[in-house]
Amino acid sequence: QVQLVESGGGLVQAGGSLRLSCVASGSIFSRSAMGWYRQAPGKQRELVANFASAGSSNYPNSMKGRFTISRDAAKNTVYLQMNSLKPEDTAVYYCNAKTPSGLGFNDYWGQGTQVTVSS
Repeated sequence: QVQLVESGGGLVQAGGSLRLSCVASGSIFSRSAMGWYRQAPGKQRELVANFASAGSSNYPNSMKGRFTISRDAAKNTVYLQMNSLKPEDTAVYYCNAKTPSGLGFNDYWGQGTQVTVSS
């Protein structure tokens, strides 16, 4: 059974920092491309950062500079360091694991952790 458990969300003032953690169960970590997405109220879920299949980190242009994804294979954990947070970063942040399946991927999601940035 695949489990992704996020932690580290909370309330922070604008300009502050948070570090999110996601612990993956079983063997999912070693055979998946791990990443972080977020979803703000009334908006679509969007990619924040992920690891490509080759292991390099990937950020959409809008996320470059303030977010850093990292991982600790020994702990089956992926992290998201968020700095200089802005009110518009307020969202539920989800851990994601993409596992190859046939010609495509299976997507697994954590339950999400709320990040609220006050102005």
